[in-house]
Amino acid sequence: MNEPASPRLRQVQCLDSRGLHRMAYWEWGDPANERVLVCVHGLSRQGRDFDTLAADLCGHYRVVCPDVVGRGRSDWLADAMGYAIPAYVADMVTLLARLDAAQVDWVGTSMGGLIGLGVAALRGSPLRRLVLNDVGPSIEPQSLARIGTYLGAPLRWRSVDAAADALWAISSGFGAHTREQWLALTRPQLVPDGDEGYKPHYDPAIALPFRAITPELARAGEAALWAAWDGLALPVLLLRGAESDLLSRVTAQAMTERGPKARLVEFAGVGHAPTLVQPEQRQAVREFLLAA
Repeated sequence: MNEPASPRLRQVQCLDSRGLHRMAYWEWGDPANERVLVCVHGLSRQGRDFDTLAADLCGHYRVVCPDVVGRGRSDWLADAMGYAIPAYVADMVTLLARLDAAQVDWVGTSMGGLIGLGVAALRGSPLRRLVLNDVGPSIEPQSLARIGTYLGAPLRWRSVDAAADALWAISSGFGAHTREQWLALTRPQLVPDGDEGYKPHYDPAIALPFRAITPELARAGEAALWAAWDGLALPVLLLRGAESDLLSRVTAQAMTERGPKARLVEFAGVGHAPTLVQPEQRQAVREFLLAA
């Protein structure tokens, strides 16, 4: 299989409470390859976050990296309360039907991991192996408070470099990156705003349901996620930034002892979340996915 220099942009129509919306996805590798890897990003990110990992693996897989609705090249929802994990799971089921794959491997960062957990828990799920990147059934409240300080804020930058600096200020948990690596992660996060300047490439309304989460809803959601976790029977690799404020060491350890009993790999000097750009991070994913 020949590795493409860049991914192909495709779209699939999905159902929501007001009608249909288009979900964009980036596809790498041979479109006829029956081995499919789906990579799903975090809360305010988009599918191009996985460019480096996808380039690594597209000789083995047809790699598909969706822009979850409201992000990147995907449509924005008319009803902002549709920005929720159950709806994202439904969109991914539609995507999997489009891909027509008998078996699928999944890499999910943060929110993308929770979506993967939801898909894996479905009866008859096609997921074969699951990589959860710095997320689990229990999410630390302080991380939600941190994310809430910037999610949906009306931001604008005059240049890509200025945007990169500002985004780094709220993303230092991603760990050390070269300037080139960080600019590559930043550019798809931006969309032109008028004649000059850039703004974040997502619908600010994704913050509305996020801010509507009450402690009661959080506890109910956590209980449902642990129930889903305990029902899984597929191999799971759990990645954790050793300094993560979202996935605690206690939760990660519990995930190795119950349910599918995940294999845990931690990365020193990284918080929430590993970007899967650095060689040791990609190697951990590659070894797990390609194991006999």
